[in-house]
Amino acid sequence: MHQWRIKLSIFINYFVFAILLNSVGTVILQVQNNYGVTQGAAAVLEPFKDLSIAIVSFIISSFITKIGYKKSMLIALAFISLVCFSMPYTNSFFATKLLFAAIGSSFALIKISVYSTIGLVTRSEKEHISLMNFVESFFMVGILAGYFIFSYFVNDKDPHSTAWLKVYVWLGACTTFAFILLLSARLDESKAQQQVQKISLAKSVGEMFQLIVSPIVVIFIACAFFYVLIEQSIMSWLPTFNSQVLKLPTTLSIEMASILAGSTAAGRFLAGLVLKKLNWFTTLFLCLILATILVLVAIPLAEKTTGQPITGWATVPIAAFIFPMIGLLIAPIYPAINSVILSTLSVEKQGVMSGLIIIFSALGGTTGSLITGNIFQYYGGTQAFYFSLIPITILALCLFIFRKLQLKYKQQHSQV
Repeated sequence: MHQWRIKLSIFINYFVFAILLNSVGTVILQVQNNYGVTQGAAAVLEPFKDLSIAIVSFIISSFITKIGYKKSMLIALAFISLVCFSMPYTNSFFATKLLFAAIGSSFALIKISVYSTIGLVTRSEKEHISLMNFVESFFMVGILAGYFIFSYFVNDKDPHSTAWLKVYVWLGACTTFAFILLLSARLDESKAQQQVQKISLAKSVGEMFQLIVSPIVVIFIACAFFYVLIEQSIMSWLPTFNSQVLKLPTTLSIEMASILAGSTAAGRFLAGLVLKKLNWFTTLFLCLILATILVLVAIPLAEKTTGQPITGWATVPIAAFIFPMIGLLIAPIYPAINSVILSTLSVEKQGVMSGLIIIFSALGGTTGSLITGNIFQYYGGTQAFYFSLIPITILALCLFIFRKLQLKYKQQHSQV
């Protein structure tokens, strides 16, 4: 009974935080409409979110077991519930920045705790893998649902309306429910507590820096950084691209961005089947080539929109459907390279490596959004999305080097 409550709470946590984290693209569009901020200024919402994740993950990862996974999740849920309930009464760009800082900080606690809790509530490797996949699937469902939930509260007739802030009352109710459910459940953390070593923060940081100087880890970090840079630069700015370049109504601009989330989810599901039989490097390199072709086809189509009134999905330009399909092509890259590096390194290094993945992924997302936002402001939306060709090319080169280093690393350690 208690395990059922724990698992349900985990699903709700991930579902709601998927909506909150990936609402940044929608909110970037709304703060431009509501508060008159420029694209470059709106782009700082991504750093407020991602840097909070990186900083809190870096600080908390070494002693979260001592705090307790359940207690950490309860703290995060209580904090974000209060923040959500206060949002309709703040109505300022500054408050929106603080919102994403709170979301990022809370998610850092949630993600580390959830990943660790899964090991405590499962009894076998297959059960662990199954629950992990369900949790990650719920995250993608949350992203997809978030676009439609936010669009429901947006007022197309009054671009300056802040009625959309009421969505946070609903989200706060969801996190409060998750808090009550988790509070009423019992989680036995004794197994994890027994394995805790009295390692100081300084020593933990030292181990992280020892790992980061390894060539294979350096090039992996580059791969993860540039992948998330590509993904977040597109995901965060797609609603704005739909609204300002394709001239879609605000609600439709947000809803159409759901195609990217859907195609990403489909891409990861299909990759799970394909990568069982095909070489990971060949598959990912082909994905990048196809993604490049898609950008070169879709952006010119966006530039040729007719300017006719758009009233619904049936009248949307074809470019609005084609470009988000890039998610189908780039989706397999991130989970695949994470799996490769974690399975290549020894078990005792995987915890530190997981922390590095979270930190540099967050930095990649921040960098991508800031660059895209400024290109959007000064050179236009089509040039901003053409920019994705540069990190795609760099990522392809990094993958090539990563593959060579991985083979060399495995060969050296197999001889030891």
